[in-house]
Amino acid sequence: MTLKRIALAACALALVAAPASARKTYSHQKYFEHYEGTKTCLKCHKKQARSFFHSQHYQWKATASNVVGAKDRKLGKINMINDFCTNPLPTWIGEWKNKDGKIVEEGCSKCHTGRGIVPAETISDEQLENIDCLICHASGYRRNIYEKEGGGYEWKPILWKNTVGLDSVSKRISLPTRTMCLRCHAGSGGGPNFKRGDLEYKQTECDADFDVHMAKDGNDMQCIDCHQGEDHKIAGPGADIAGNEMPDKNILCNNDDCHGNEPHEQKILNMHTRRVFCTACHIPVFAKDNPTNMVRDWSKGHYSEKKGKYTYTAKFEKDVTPVLRWWNGKTTIMQVAGEPVKKDEKGEIMVAVPVGSKDDPNSKIFAFKEYHAVMPVLKDRQWILPILTGDFYVTGDMDAAVKKATEKFYGIKDAQFEWAPTIHYMGLFHEVSPASKAVGCLGCHSSGSRIDWKALGYEGDPMMALLQKSH
Repeated sequence: MTLKRIALAACALALVAAPASARKTYSHQKYFEHYEGTKTCLKCHKKQARSFFHSQHYQWKATASNVVGAKDRKLGKINMINDFCTNPLPTWIGEWKNKDGKIVEEGCSKCHTGRGIVPAETISDEQLENIDCLICHASGYRRNIYEKEGGGYEWKPILWKNTVGLDSVSKRISLPTRTMCLRCHAGSGGGPNFKRGDLEYKQTECDADFDVHMAKDGNDMQCIDCHQGEDHKIAGPGADIAGNEMPDKNILCNNDDCHGNEPHEQKILNMHTRRVFCTACHIPVFAKDNPTNMVRDWSKGHYSEKKGKYTYTAKFEKDVTPVLRWWNGKTTIMQVAGEPVKKDEKGEIMVAVPVGSKDDPNSKIFAFKEYHAVMPVLKDRQWILPILTGDFYVTGDMDAAVKKATEKFYGIKDAQFEWAPTIHYMGLFHEVSPASKAVGCLGCHSSGSRIDWKALGYEGDPMMALLQKSH
């Protein structure tokens, strides 16, 4: 697959944004009197709900066309295990309270586009009514967890007892804004900017130095300006996201609608773009506002007085310099549930590793966040295991949290496990700096530069080698 067909690249770098005033809003004042949950939306939008039911945002999986060894399967967080919050199913929804009665975990469905029911393979009225349309389409909408009368929990609007307020919010319908997108995506991994590193709440209201594309006083781009899709399918997942529901939809800086193949005035820079992707130079640092999680060791739990719960041992960093790696659009992802882990030469489980090399003409050098973790692995089968995070946060009993999650997820009782390190690369495509603050020549081609040339397959700086050869 050539780079022109990579559907995984720079989501904030692709298309020229429409001005904010041109984006559509839809007043629903005359369409219904009172909002009574998703069934109100279904009276007019059942076709749209049916298409959304099949989307990656609802199913949390999609055809993994760019994953090595995927074998045409649909993969995603619902049937894989990651090294952040592990898997959502064991900790789907509930109230886990600490010794003081404070809720310390509500479940992974907090960021699901449903109202609390696990997505099913088969469409039904129950599943359609579980879709929470307002979380992506209503400005100012907020929800919280509530106990249901018959037992269990559900996500409901915080204004569910305030008919006037809820009616007002539910009638302010629009296409998704970046504020709507970031309220889930900026908080993934358990906290503000914990996971991605380049998606922060600040991007709802930032300046051009922070993110030249999303700056409110600049390009003012919305997420959907780049992540354009159809039938609720969204283009452009990252390098470590398995599902790709629009593999033929390109999101690239060099699209003709964006910067083209020769975006610079200097020929030497345009020569670089043949093998160096834009983000390698135009994202000099990431995690500009909130520090991002760089290491998460689940094997070393401790009690945090500040958080009022037990937690993992972690390392957070701010203003992080990206790691550069070759990438041809394919990714080795080995956290598929029920498959033996695959380790690299350092003995780390390859949770997500980009495929590519300097000898591969379809590869370019991209900017990545390099993340490390320590995860439980089933001893006899070498399967990576989930953790019932809510239980661990409350009790601090990691052994029980792993065994209980493993029984719920795999059906294996009293699982015997060991701990193993992981390696996980996440592509960086946001927090793009202005051209004036891009990495200069000496940032890469000088002693003590930001680049690990050996990791890229060179003995040393190729520019220095050329200069020595010319003399």
